[in-house]
Amino acid sequence: MKKNWLSQTSSGFKLAVQISPNGKKSEILSATEDALRIRLQAPPVDGKANEALIRFIADKCDLPKSSVQITHGFTSRKKLLEIRISGLTLPEMEKIFSIS
Repeated sequence: MKKNWLSQTSSGFKLAVQISPNGKKSEILSATEDALRIRLQAPPVDGKANEALIRFIADKCDLPKSSVQITHGFTSRKKLLEIRISGLTLPEMEKIFSIS
């Protein structure tokens, strides 16, 4: 299956996610053709889910939070993120987000 949820850019990667807030823990659930499904241990109020998502992705990639930015979908369950990182290939990045 082609992974349209992750693409390489000149400054890093774009990541399409679909979040489910209010989970028992933050984790990657699955990947569809167009989105990485993530459960977050945060409520969808006052930007808490967005903050949790940025923290979760930054931790997964071993990056500072400032390297991860939500570019689309601030108030939606579907979001597009920009991850500023260099030196990684698309397959290496896919491995970081593989479902364990």
